[in-house]
Amino acid sequence: MNTTMPRKTFRAGEMIFAEDDAPTTAFLVETGQVRITTVQHGKTRLLGDLGPGALLGEMAVIDSSPRSASAQALSDCVLTPIDRNQFAERLAAADPVVRALLMSQLSRYRSALATLTGDTRQEPGRLAQEDTHAFDKIRLESELRNALERDQLDMQLQPILHIASGNIAGYEALIRWQHPERGQVSPIEFIRLAEETSLIVPVGEYVLKRVCQMLSALRERGRSPLPFIALNVSARQLEEPGLVERMLAQLDAHDLPRDRLEVEITESLVFKHSLIKHLIDECHAAGMEVALDDFGTGYSNLGPLLGLNFDRIKLDQSFTRSMDQPRGKAIVQAIVAMTRALGSEMIAEGVETQDQLDTLRELDCEYAQGWLVGRPVSLQSVLDTD
Repeated sequence: MNTTMPRKTFRAGEMIFAEDDAPTTAFLVETGQVRITTVQHGKTRLLGDLGPGALLGEMAVIDSSPRSASAQALSDCVLTPIDRNQFAERLAAADPVVRALLMSQLSRYRSALATLTGDTRQEPGRLAQEDTHAFDKIRLESELRNALERDQLDMQLQPILHIASGNIAGYEALIRWQHPERGQVSPIEFIRLAEETSLIVPVGEYVLKRVCQMLSALRERGRSPLPFIALNVSARQLEEPGLVERMLAQLDAHDLPRDRLEVEITESLVFKHSLIKHLIDECHAAGMEVALDDFGTGYSNLGPLLGLNFDRIKLDQSFTRSMDQPRGKAIVQAIVAMTRALGSEMIAEGVETQDQLDTLRELDCEYAQGWLVGRPVSLQSVLDTD
């Protein structure tokens, strides 16, 4: 069924729609001139003249309000009708913050128009629940910016065990935010928020700087060999030019060995093959290692691993938990063998029991990470245990 609405032709002087009409459609002006007017205190007031390429009547269509102005053809016009469903579909698919900002502007427009026309029937706009959530996101984003500027984000370290030796070989750096009013903000919430904007870039720079400071503090405490610290890199950071150069600059500024900083890429990003390959090549050329995080979570198949030379592969915790079943253990054994065949090492995530650690040792898995090994703690706690 063809739902395309045909173009409409209006003769000079003909009304396209009148004030207080029901908002059936909006219009795109193809040819001609359209005059927009409203009635103010009983007198007609000119709001403007529109030409080709202009949109008219869209405000009423968006919020399903009666027409707040009249539109009349100044000359012969051809208009393309735009069905309200076309707006509704695009608004539903839009970013919630963008949608909330649009509705806020529309509410302000309605209020200003009511003042202009003396229409006392116009009620102040009320935010829909989804709009309230969107403005909460805007507020949280501003607060996150302030936390960055004031150095109020915290870094914690989760230990990674070298299974054969029983020593802590490294740590994963994890960012935390203790909000003065909200309390502990979930990393999933504020990292996702940062990734939706360019804010993830300064967050990444913050983490990089703090990780290098942590490595420097561990060295000053006499940790030998110096453990590595892994930091996560997001999709937006990957697209920023000069990422590896900034990492090297921080390492050099603290006189740190380059192989003590490890870059982690989540499995969901491996389809950005050229970006990941370029990053790995740059890191390897500089003496840094790269790990593939969350392996096996379902985002990728084995194909991308053929051309991406990861140094370590981090097995998702769901596989670690499955090792109490024969099939689960067999799958982990196969992944360990595959990882070794690729010239990589494996870190099993989510190790919470001694039985899981014993099974990983039996399967010759190199590293383990999880609550059995250690929960995320502050740098000071790590230093105090030395």
